[in-house]
Amino acid sequence: MIRVAHFSDLHYGTRTLVEADRCFGAAIDRAIALRVEAAVISGDATDHPLDLHAPAAVRLIAQVRRLADHCPVLMLQGTYSHEPPGTLTVFRLLGGRHPVHVAERIAQVALTRSGEWIESKGWCFDAVPPDARAQFSCVPTVNKAAVAAVVGPAEAAQAVGEHLADLLRGYAPIHRAARAQGLPTIGVSHGTVFGCISEHGVPMAGFDHEFTTGALFGAEAQAFMLGHIHRHQSWVADGAAGQQCIAYPGSIGRFHYGEEGDKGFLVWEIGPDGAHCTLEPTPARRTLDIVFEGKPDLDVLRSVVEQQEVGGAFVRVRWVVADEDRHEVDRTAILRLLAGAAEAKLEGRIVPVARSRAQGISRMASLDDKVRAWAAATGVNPTPLLACLAKSIAAPPQDIVEQALRFDEASAESDVDDGRSGDRLVVHPVGAEECNHSH
Repeated sequence: MIRVAHFSDLHYGTRTLVEADRCFGAAIDRAIALRVEAAVISGDATDHPLDLHAPAAVRLIAQVRRLADHCPVLMLQGTYSHEPPGTLTVFRLLGGRHPVHVAERIAQVALTRSGEWIESKGWCFDAVPPDARAQFSCVPTVNKAAVAAVVGPAEAAQAVGEHLADLLRGYAPIHRAARAQGLPTIGVSHGTVFGCISEHGVPMAGFDHEFTTGALFGAEAQAFMLGHIHRHQSWVADGAAGQQCIAYPGSIGRFHYGEEGDKGFLVWEIGPDGAHCTLEPTPARRTLDIVFEGKPDLDVLRSVVEQQEVGGAFVRVRWVVADEDRHEVDRTAILRLLAGAAEAKLEGRIVPVARSRAQGISRMASLDDKVRAWAAATGVNPTPLLACLAKSIAAPPQDIVEQALRFDEASAESDVDDGRSGDRLVVHPVGAEECNHSH
């Protein structure tokens, strides 16, 4: 039996440094207190390429060194966009009390009883290394571009899954041999399992995902430690290989709004016949989403703020308004209500005014035809409009103005307060009573 701490998706970067370092630091403290005997970081230790002198790089190196002073550490290559190839090389040189192994290629490594890492020369061991205490099968992020160059881009996604399934089945014999000697067998990889749930509650179902649970269980390892998905989840199976468990720990912290579930790392207890894991939570930041279908209601927002205790939380307020109402949203008042939050992010979506277009109207020769085309597109009766147009063309401008002014004076004299003073009719000086009727 071996106890292993499993961390993933640390995402150290310029923007994420505070959250990542607080959570990873607390996780290391907890792992040391639990006396774990080895540690695995299953990819995406960094959020983006980092210079060695960058504060995020300095803090990550310091934390991994602190972990390596307690136990042997295995770091796996993650997503290339987050963790460019070569990023992890420096961790081999840390010089802690225990070694750090960086898995940048498909291979197996054995952890010896003296706490050293032994790496296979090829993709797997020919035989179980002597003095081994546990055996790890490492499958870093697969370069899909390289696969596409061989089989073509259309076939690349399916080809990756098929080749990985063949690879995992190939590990089964050496895993059976290790179990026969009483050794725990562990798989480590970075990718997406078909049907897993993202941190935003979305099922990951598609043909471009690297793994299926069947392929992972087919490796016949007791534990399979995964990275890449930021939500903790696991699958368990009982069969000829004993009790097997596949699990994502999720990201170490909460880096985006709307992420569901607890954040933390996994503590694994792994033996030759079974494995189980427990999520140890980290002090991830608290986020709150407040969504309005229309214009933000300040009274509702005030009530939510009082009920949810937003002090110290990261709050995002979202709303959807029509284009003509966009200026009615009082951002200053919203920020005032969220003054106690650690961060207040306002996101308004503006629905543009939809305008109907009459096809071919610009090519029509007469104004009458253009009015008829516009009326047909908008569902308006064209008869009063055509009458107004005819009078506007025939009458001198001065007559049109005088007639409009006379009509306005008559309306003002007959205006009485009947309780509907807000329904004031606005008449544009187009020239005739028919125009007012059409309005």
